[in-house]
Amino acid sequence: MTKAVRWGILGAAKFAREHMARAIHAAEGADFAAIATSDPAKAAPFRAFAPNIRVHLDYDALLADPDIDAVYIPLPNHMHVEWTLKALKAGKHVLTEKPIAMNAGEFDALIAARDASGLLAAEAYMIVHHPQFVRAREIVQSGAIGKLVHVNAVFSYNNASDTGNIRNRPETGGGALPDIGVYTFGSARFVTGEEPVSVDYANIRFENNVDVFNQIAATFPSFTYSAVVSMRMFPRQEISFHGDKGILTVTCPFNAAVHDQAELRLENADKVVTTERFPGVNHYVHQVENFCKSVTQGRPYPCPLEFSRGTQAMIDMCFAAADGR
Repeated sequence: MTKAVRWGILGAAKFAREHMARAIHAAEGADFAAIATSDPAKAAPFRAFAPNIRVHLDYDALLADPDIDAVYIPLPNHMHVEWTLKALKAGKHVLTEKPIAMNAGEFDALIAARDASGLLAAEAYMIVHHPQFVRAREIVQSGAIGKLVHVNAVFSYNNASDTGNIRNRPETGGGALPDIGVYTFGSARFVTGEEPVSVDYANIRFENNVDVFNQIAATFPSFTYSAVVSMRMFPRQEISFHGDKGILTVTCPFNAAVHDQAELRLENADKVVTTERFPGVNHYVHQVENFCKSVTQGRPYPCPLEFSRGTQAMIDMCFAAADGR
């Protein structure tokens, strides 16, 4: 029987408390074993569902814990590269929240450290672990919608009133593109298997030196692409793949089971609409289970650092296109 991967979490972030810690606790092959927080009171909500976790009072102490195999890092964006490298140096596998880096160049050190250590390091990009995106890729690449002509994506929410949120602060790596642009860009790359040739238009609006509204147009080798990504609009998310013989729409692509249920809608040239639904799927749990299988069984990980680097490169292209206007 394969031994469970023993996990520790750096910090008591809200997202870890509500989603990822519970996913680690629920995932097959994983053991939520420890958390690091300078305030032991912040560990109480975690102990409510995982009463046996150890509490370390600083991050270095958790990394020095010989009973921890892997760490999950949900720290503010600007701390991700530093602590991912520290975790690898400490001999831990590491899963770091997106964006794992703030520009594509920072991935070089991460990839080099991963390769030198022989450990698994990856960005926590959960959507590629969801069967709706695996299925979307199968549909598009099978030719079910004919020749792909255009991809359109939108992801928005409004956190304007939450001025202290790390997403609204430049010093913590805030901004809409780092936070949710990874989904609108990465999902198109994952489904199509293509990389952008150029970003042809980037209308980016900033507040307090972070991007809050983005209207993007790009060209891929075989299709065109458009997206709206915003932290100042009513919540909406959708991505569509429009071919010459049909259209595939993913109606809840990024926050499945939170924003709405996961669903694919395929319409063909005969006006026949086929709907596929994925109730009860937790992509965070799938993400942890895939990570553990890669660690213990050597299975290829669905979202390697090289994939995440490609998404960050597209974000970098958007900022460069906006600066060049």
